[in-house]
Amino acid sequence: MITLNRRHALGLMGAATGSLILPGYLRAQGTRPSVTIAVQKITNNNTLDIWNEQSNVGERVFFPNLWEGLILRNWMGDQGPQPGLATEWTRIDDKTIELKLREGVRFHNGDEMTAEDVAFSFSPERVFGETQPAGGKTIFAENFKPETAKDLPANIPGIGRRLWPALAGVEVVDKYTVRFHNATPDVTLEGRLYAFGSQIANRRAWDEAETYAEWANKPVTTGPYMVEEYRPDVSLTLVAFDDYWGGHPPLERITFVEVPEVSSRINGLLSGEYDFACDLPPDQIGTVMDTDGFEVQSSTIWNHRISVFNTQNEILADPLVRRAMTHAIDRDAIVQALWGGMTKIPAGLQFESFRSSDMFIDNWTVPEFNPDLARDLLKQANYKGDAIPFRLLNNYYINQVPNGQIMVEMWQQVGLNVEIEMKENWSQIHDPSGIKGVRDWSASNNINDPITPMVVQYGPNGEVQQKKDWTNAEFNDLSIVMETSTDHGKRKKAIARMLEIVEREDPAYQVLHQNAVFTGMRSELNWKAAPAFAMDFRASNWPSNS
Repeated sequence: MITLNRRHALGLMGAATGSLILPGYLRAQGTRPSVTIAVQKITNNNTLDIWNEQSNVGERVFFPNLWEGLILRNWMGDQGPQPGLATEWTRIDDKTIELKLREGVRFHNGDEMTAEDVAFSFSPERVFGETQPAGGKTIFAENFKPETAKDLPANIPGIGRRLWPALAGVEVVDKYTVRFHNATPDVTLEGRLYAFGSQIANRRAWDEAETYAEWANKPVTTGPYMVEEYRPDVSLTLVAFDDYWGGHPPLERITFVEVPEVSSRINGLLSGEYDFACDLPPDQIGTVMDTDGFEVQSSTIWNHRISVFNTQNEILADPLVRRAMTHAIDRDAIVQALWGGMTKIPAGLQFESFRSSDMFIDNWTVPEFNPDLARDLLKQANYKGDAIPFRLLNNYYINQVPNGQIMVEMWQQVGLNVEIEMKENWSQIHDPSGIKGVRDWSASNNINDPITPMVVQYGPNGEVQQKKDWTNAEFNDLSIVMETSTDHGKRKKAIARMLEIVEREDPAYQVLHQNAVFTGMRSELNWKAAPAFAMDFRASNWPSNS
């Protein structure tokens, strides 16, 4: 994480605007402050359900303030595992892990968290529906209560099986002990327990809600803040939960306000309307830094920006055309032009954190920028210049539109006719009607293993194959090796081959750059940004003198 100072920002970006001096952030002595945060978007599907909002924007509003898991992600540190709602965990065998629950944890409705809540949180009615685990069948069926089943969105069971393909069920050993039973061996069970989705919900609140929509707009969880009011597409207000097991939260309220336009987020920050402004593009950093009393915090994060190819498109069905597209992109030029060099080009769809488990493939790179090779590949493919659609959102990602425009120009320079189609939301991006071609996306590493994102996003249960963008039989066989093998050498050989397939031979995507976040804020708050989309407002990250 980098805290940019004024001189750095001005020298790097060449921006120098305004000198507005604002009054300090006033707090009544003896009371807790509240903060207002301007975000590009609050959620994608207008719910507060972790399984229905698997997104970058969801991570920001959910963690670690609202939802918590048995194992927590170390948001302010190395992003690795640390005790959470469970105090310890033990491997019983290759398929089973036992966890001891933290006693005295309270949900927002006052209930104590017990093993029954954990079993419910991974039950068919909550997540998996009628799906069965790979390599086995659902067990502990007594955890399923048909009378409380709700109109669960059809997408959730599929999403659940992306992260937990072989989870057969959760056994209640006693009030404070659970065992997770997998149908197949899995060396990544611990990691899956702190990934996005494996957080714990209150059983009674689900039972008492009349509909899924009612529950999903105000889920009862264990975090330091609870939902006070959610207005979809407008705002989300969280209020302090003083019975939080980790101590009293330092803030009275956190209000996320949806402000799609960058200029409005910046103007609102500098005028005092907002305390934080998220998703700032690099070329606007100087605007904030040149105003006394404000700063911008920056960090590259465990997320890579990518483009996804749809092979149902008859042009992109030819891997030679997709290969040409990957060689036509000058990634370094994009990083310098749009990011001021403040991010980097990764070694393909890999993260440095994979080194901790010795699963990083050395000497691997993104496809080289080689326009001549791209032209030759198009000639081999007998490409005639037919149009390839590029479905694009209006800056859901930082600099998304200018990035898309630059790529279209680069593709045109090698003879590719790519046409941008602006869309309003993700439903339009994924709309199966019409002709698909290229779309933007990102890929996150939730755990220290290439299971995420490679298998979770691109494997047989992943969104890419569920949306029928791409598939590859050998890749799918190797995904099973990654999910079920306990042989480290075999798994590392598998991921090396998967990279060759998906980034060279039969491209499913192209990696552009590592993602970075830039958050404008009032300097006197003394708050630190995590190296993630998440915003940590626990006591450990809010100095008592602020």
